[in-house]
Amino acid sequence: MGKILAILGGLIAMAGGGYLLYLWWQPFKDVLKGVVPVVLIFGGLIALIAGISSLRDAARTKKLEEEAKNEEKK
Repeated sequence: MGKILAILGGLIAMAGGGYLLYLWWQPFKDVLKGVVPVVLIFGGLIALIAGISSLRDAARTKKLEEEAKNEEKK
């Protein structure tokens, strides 16, 4: 019974969401116009920070490997 109730509840929620989206299409578009650029800016910032961190880690690893090779030669 619980599974059927969950399916019915999901269908009702989808129908209600579709109806409200139809009624509030213009405000929904206005919200998207304000949210999408901010998400893109912050997403790009996170990607930039991750890329810089990855480059630093790679350089640090290379430096440590070179130091280990130099110590093995001694």
